Amino acid sequence: MTVLLVALAGAAGAVLRHLVHVLLHRERPGVAWPTLIVNGVGTLLLALLGSLGSAPTDGVTGAVLGIGFCGALTTYSTFAAQTVALAEHRRRRAAAANVALTLLVGAIAVPAGILLGGLWD
Repeated sequence: MTVLLVALAGAAGAVLRHLVHVLLHRERPGVAWPTLIVNGVGTLLLALLGSLGSAPTDGVTGAVLGIGFCGALTTYSTFAAQTVALAEHRRRRAAAANVALTLLVGAIAVPAGILLGGLWD
């Protein structure tokens, strides 16, 4: 049953990622905002889950929300591919900004998720 729930949550995460991409995608090269947003939201949710004691590998809730939903929502490979593509098209400043913003968003999202989790304790 857990496998089915993880698959359903993964489908929901993948659809949400696609919708964010469709709604926010722009043709001009630059910072990959849709990818930045889904990775930031996924990081925040994973930190929130961890602060509530439901790490992605702990029990059904962690597996469904952490591995299924957040795993499908976030995308390191797309971030890496978009950054390399920017650098290859001589958009090195945009590539560097993409990396810096992704690291900054992650560094903010983790403590924010932990703080949010603390509100439920």
